[in-house]
Amino acid sequence: MKKIEAIIKPFKLDEVKVALTELGVAGLTATEVKGFGRQKGHTELYRGAEYVVDFLPKVKVEVVVADQLVGRILEVFERTAKTGRIGDGKIFVIPVEEAIRIRTGDRGEEAL
Repeated sequence: MKKIEAIIKPFKLDEVKVALTELGVAGLTATEVKGFGRQKGHTELYRGAEYVVDFLPKVKVEVVVADQLVGRILEVFERTAKTGRIGDGKIFVIPVEEAIRIRTGDRGEEAL
């Protein structure tokens, strides 16, 4: 099993969710986060004062899937989250040793 974490632009969340659901992903977690990467934020003017906005709003989407789905899931993220502009985000793939569904006690892929 693998955990896929994707940091994406907030307005892309619905499109990503629909595509993942169509692929058969049973559940996901989405968290509002703030951060910066190469884009380093930007400068804004507020009431005559200039200030740096260096933490930009993003959404972190997390899914845990069977190994055989990873390639297709990554394609979905790349296709649906991409705008072609700076700040589109990052995708991370992390090994998962175990998953347990608390309600039933199911383990491994059965818990997904």
